[in-house]
Formats: sequence, C-alpha cells, structure tokens
Amino acid sequence: MLLINSDLGNRFALHLSAINSDIEPAKVNALWQDIAVRYNETQRAYHTLSHLQQLFEQFEQIKRELSEPHIIALALYYHDVIYEPTRADNELKSAEYAAEALGHYLSAEQCQYIYALIMMTANHQLDKLANPDKSNDAAYLLDMDLSILGASWPEYEHYAKVIRQEYMHVPLADYRIGRMAVLNGLLAHPRLYLTNYYYEQLEAQARDNIKLEVNLLLC
Repeated sequence: MLLINSDLGNRFALHLSAINSDIEPAKVNALWQDIAVRYNETQRAYHTLSHLQQLFEQFEQIKRELSEPHIIALALYYHDVIYEPTRADNELKSAEYAAEALGHYLSAEQCQYIYALIMMTANHQLDKLANPDKSNDAAYLLDMDLSILGASWPEYEHYAKVIRQEYMHVPLADYRIGRMAVLNGLLAHPRLYLTNYYYEQLEAQARDNIKLEVNLLLC
C-alpha cells in the first residue's frame, strides 16, 4: 500500500487541510492513496508520480507569487489523475474526477475553479474565469505543467522518450507525424510561457529543445 508519509502525500495532506481543517486524516489518506494508485498505472511512463514531483519542485519556487497556492496545488495533483493515451478526453475526465473527489470537502466555487484549471491544461491557454483576478495563478499552473520543455537537454530527451513509450500503440511513422504537429504548434505560439518568470527562465531553452526534437524526428 502506498503510504501518506511520502513527500507527495505529506504535501497533499498539508494543502487540503489548509483549506479544510476539519477533514479527518483517514479521509485525506484515502484521497491520496487513490491519486497515487492512479499515477502508478502501467500505461503511464511520463504522467507518473515523478511528473508530480517535478511539478512540486517548480511549485516551491513560485508559490509566493500565488494568491491561492493550496488550490493550485490540488489542481496539480488532479490534473492528470485520469490518463489513458488512447483517449482524447483525459483533461475532462480528470476535471470531473477532481470535482467529484473534492466536492465533499471544498466549496462549490473552489471545485469549479479547480475544474476550470484542469480543463485549461488541455490547450495550455488561459480561458475565461469567473474571477479574472485568478488568471495569474492559472498562468503559473500552466507554465509549471510545461516547465519540462525548458529543462536541460538530457532531461528533455528523457521526457521525449517516455512520451513515446506512452504512445507505443501508435506506429512510429504516424507518431512522428503527430508529434511534429504538436511540437510545431508549440513553436508557432508567440511565447510558450505565460508568466514573465517562466518566459525569462525557460523560453529560449524550451524552443531549442523542441527544435532539436523536431530535427531528430525527421531523421
């Protein structure tokens, strides 16, 4: 059984309890166990607990910029809770799952916000929020999710390889076409990162990494 005294489990308990101090530890543990089991599913190679760990390394660097860090943290935990590479509705299913799982412990407004945040990870564009003041937090969440693009080349190269592992059901020729379409779509954006912090830190490296992967896919 996966234990809650892991780093990610402790973080989950901290963030959820900060919003609802009345929630019983056993309930928190059950929610975390369910998340951990799902992120350990065999069809995953990139969208795993290691992905969450990398995101929370980023979170520690920018959490002071967030107005609602605990909500953003919960959105990170649930943004890939449902992941099946053969499906195109993983963000929707993850958003629905998060709203259902947290609905007993958070307000309806908080659940709707987490739902909206997770849905934004489908296209990594800021969608209209009920409260425009929340857009800064949403931008940081989206940039954290794309932070791997601006990692060192060895880290990025590993990321590219495990993404391919998740799509082993797709023939290599078809995968190359689809992956290049995704990468070239990213390069077409005026900027990959929405916040100045991530733009200044990672934009140049991310574009270099993506261009290199595109060139490798052409070989």
